[in-house]
Amino acid sequence: MRLLLVEDDRLLAEGLASQLEKAGFSVDITRTAKEAAILGEQEDYKAGVLDLGLPDGNGLDVLRKWRSSKAIFPVLILTARGDWQDKVNGLKAGADDYLAKPFQTEELIARLNAIMRRSEGRVHSSVKAGRFELDENRQCLKVDDGSEHSLTGTEFRLLRCLMGRPGHIFSKEQLMEQLYNLNESPNENIIEAYIRRLRKLVGPETIATRRGQGYLFNDAV
Repeated sequence: MRLLLVEDDRLLAEGLASQLEKAGFSVDITRTAKEAAILGEQEDYKAGVLDLGLPDGNGLDVLRKWRSSKAIFPVLILTARGDWQDKVNGLKAGADDYLAKPFQTEELIARLNAIMRRSEGRVHSSVKAGRFELDENRQCLKVDDGSEHSLTGTEFRLLRCLMGRPGHIFSKEQLMEQLYNLNESPNENIIEAYIRRLRKLVGPETIATRRGQGYLFNDAV
């Protein structure tokens, strides 16, 4: 799950990114309104955390640009402002939730997962596909035989992507975009390595290969 974090406080941004990555997100950080507007329009994000007070502009203007360009990923506004009018303006501009500083990181992550569930039409903090259930809170895979398997952060993000749209073919490029941020440049062969590891948990037929196209999660197996 790839996320855009727009925050001009370097220490806060780096600390948040670290915690978000532990929670299963791949995080891109930007500290300016200009870059945020561009990234939100060009990249495939599943969610965004947006500070309103940026050094070169207003976060609300960034949000309006995203929405006018049809960038529909859910956005949580993060700001030091506590005035109710700021909350109203943010929600009117297209935000999905609002969190004022100071805050607890656990609440931020819980709110992010909640707005993502709503955007996907889910109410529970798990993704079910066929015989399998992915627990987002514990980052583990449950099988209908009662067994559970803990996952690494990358395994979780990859399986979350595949199980989120069973039957959909994901190319290696699309999977790479969701697993890694802009500062990382792993070899595409790493996708094959993680697919092999996940197949040991779910079976070789559950994650199918479409030669020349990519991979899909077969929930009918």
